[in-house]
Amino acid sequence: MKYVDLSRSLHYFVNKYPEVKDYLIGQGLTQVEDPKLLDSIGKNITLEILVQSKGINKELFVKQLEEIISESRANVDTTLFEKEKNTKATIRIQGILPCPVRIPLLEGFEGWLEETTPEYRASVDYELKAASMGVDWLKESLEKNSSDEEIADVFLSAGFDLFFDERYIGHLKKEKVFEDIVDYDHYNKDFDNDYISLKDPDMDYSVIGAVPAVFLVNKDALGERKMPSTWEEILNGEFENSVSLPVGDFDLFNAILLNINKTYGMEGVRKLGKSLMKAMHPSEMVKSNTKPEQPAVTIMPYFFTKMVRGNGPMVAVWPKDGAIISPIFMLSKRSKKEEIKPIVDFFASEEVGKILSHNGRFPSTHPNVDNQITPDNKYMWIGWDYIKSNDIGKLIEECMDVFNGGTK
Repeated sequence: MKYVDLSRSLHYFVNKYPEVKDYLIGQGLTQVEDPKLLDSIGKNITLEILVQSKGINKELFVKQLEEIISESRANVDTTLFEKEKNTKATIRIQGILPCPVRIPLLEGFEGWLEETTPEYRASVDYELKAASMGVDWLKESLEKNSSDEEIADVFLSAGFDLFFDERYIGHLKKEKVFEDIVDYDHYNKDFDNDYISLKDPDMDYSVIGAVPAVFLVNKDALGERKMPSTWEEILNGEFENSVSLPVGDFDLFNAILLNINKTYGMEGVRKLGKSLMKAMHPSEMVKSNTKPEQPAVTIMPYFFTKMVRGNGPMVAVWPKDGAIISPIFMLSKRSKKEEIKPIVDFFASEEVGKILSHNGRFPSTHPNVDNQITPDNKYMWIGWDYIKSNDIGKLIEECMDVFNGGTK
């Protein structure tokens, strides 16, 4: 356990981690609502006693608290593993990692590096920030240094605009700067079947996992409306000004815009814009039923549905037409493939796949990983043909303009 110590008093825990207050109230620990009670009784009662008295599943309780705190403190976690730049390194890694799994991934990578030779370890420099930091820092770097010789040797990130925008890395794909050197010849059956194939047919980019977007429906705010089960139903007019969208999560939001555009055209993007009630962080979405202004539907990463209480008004819905996905890409430089092959093997390994899938509910493409997703739960993604036939960077800008009420 990283944060949660059940032997601590309720008073200590809530004051140290105020972000858990709403969750504790939802579990029936109403003492945290009253500052006087929290200051008196809260100092003399431990989390362990409260869990026992309320008959709460201890293991699930601790797990959910850990996840809430980890996510809310993602910006704090970005300081972890920050180190002085290795100016003598001959292998450079850059990118962003999903916040819920960044620390275990970096711990695993550091452990793996320790097992390599001192010479190899000294040759590696990495800068892998939390997704909450965004990719602007990386875009600025690429705008200044965008040639084959100047860029990093391995990139890791979800999203489309960075890797397919001509201003950043998109032109390098066309120049065959990268090569997919992941060893397994087929992806996990979840992403390699009769309706979806995440593997790049040009063998330029690798995909190691995906971030799925699902619905979280507030039954109290739904009213007489039918619970939506497809993206089309979100766009049918019933949910105008009723949907919370992850606008601040650029990787996932761009994936949503592109998929809606591909399937429903710009009119679909316009309808999606009309559905917007507000944009919230996923950690806010799971407790949106406690807010005065309540969206009927929130669209959020699948990971955050783990925080939803089973007996509350919030119900997670996997869209029948597929959870829109933002793939987690890995780009490896063709000219350095021999030197970087061990690193690529690590990030494409079953170990990393399990961290993505089991710790973060980011399904892995590794063929041996059980993503624990039922076969009926499908995915929606734009496909490689769509990517190749469009200027993705420009298309995202056009979609965003239409989403915001523009006329393009």
